[in-house]
Amino acid sequence: MRKRFENFATTISQIYKSIQKIKKYHMQSLGLKGTYVMCLYHLHQASGGLTASDLCRLCKENKAGISRILSNMARDGFIFYAGESHSKKYRARAVLTDTGKEYAVKINERITDVVAKSSEGITEQEREIFYRVLFRIEENLNQLCTELSERTEPQ
Repeated sequence: MRKRFENFATTISQIYKSIQKIKKYHMQSLGLKGTYVMCLYHLHQASGGLTASDLCRLCKENKAGISRILSNMARDGFIFYAGESHSKKYRARAVLTDTGKEYAVKINERITDVVAKSSEGITEQEREIFYRVLFRIEENLNQLCTELSERTEPQ
């Protein structure tokens, strides 16, 4: 059991580090920040734009982090706010500009390439099983975290 924990924890950690390194490399080559990747990706998938709340959910990031990223992306000309109300940007939809769309296409091409390379030697059946198991582990761990937070008494 201990060896299984060790293998799981270190392998997941190494995968995460590799993903971060790949994001950083590809974003630097485009002159962008690595934190833009997931926001550009999701905004490109949603032609009508997304709210900061939507992005928090999709990117698994906190409100402050997404707000910083969106602020930087607006400053850099990658997004604009549809129906922008200065006091309610969190509820406004962030929409990609033409520049944002151009970069999103470049990012999607790189994502496709990285996913293909990382999947070499894996059959479609193996991939389906892997994701089914990975999502089950995520659900189980999230449930455990929920139970732990319910047991924790406020100080």
